[in-house]
Amino acid sequence: MKTDPLNLLIEGQGPCLVLSHALGCDLSMWDGVAERLRAKYTVVRYDHRGHGLSPTPPEPWTIEMMADDAATLIETHCDGPVHFAGLSMGGMTAQALASRRPDLVRSITVANSASAYDAAAHAMWAARIETVRLKGVAAIAEGAMQRWFTPAFRADQAHGGAQRVALLRQGLERMSGSAYAAACAAVAAIDFRAGNAHIACPTLVIAGTLDEATPVSASQQIVAQIAGARMSTLEAAHLSAVERPAEFAQLLDAFLSSL
Repeated sequence: MKTDPLNLLIEGQGPCLVLSHALGCDLSMWDGVAERLRAKYTVVRYDHRGHGLSPTPPEPWTIEMMADDAATLIETHCDGPVHFAGLSMGGMTAQALASRRPDLVRSITVANSASAYDAAAHAMWAARIETVRLKGVAAIAEGAMQRWFTPAFRADQAHGGAQRVALLRQGLERMSGSAYAAACAAVAAIDFRAGNAHIACPTLVIAGTLDEATPVSASQQIVAQIAGARMSTLEAAHLSAVERPAEFAQLLDAFLSSL
């Protein structure tokens, strides 16, 4: 089924770099990274289906559908294959895209993500979906902030951390419960272990050493599955690109410049 176009923002000049955000966020998640990279790259950010200002197609959704959404965006707005960087759900989209449409990616960066979940994680996702469908997204917002950010960043008034947290929380709470639950179900169902073995493009995996949602071990598994993948870490929780935008942008630029 063909879906309506996604909301997107294009800035800068140079090689095309597509940034794909996490579950419950929108393209503003990438503000700090995009600000640092748009002088050197054409930075394309977009809202996933059901997020931000993008349309909400009928359920059920899969990450493969989100990869197809991204493929359509690339074919429509980019000239040739792109560098594709995704965080969490965006990193899952990157894995699916590189496996399904290798012609569209020059490289992928997979940050704070996973390639499959165990039984305990499936139970956690099922409980979260049930909570959101019964009580709305606000019921899980505080827990999300605790996963997304370190306590120090959530409390940081001097350098804007607390303000960034508040804005992202507002965006999360604006989401419809049905859209969030549909995206949760898509994330919970992933299994890229076989597909990752066929990814041939240069791959950078970024892990947050303080990330409890997708711990370093999840990133290590992705590195083991993708031939030639390299790994870097940041001292951050789940939304490392928000908590450490300068360091994240530096890692990404160094990787792309090395290719």
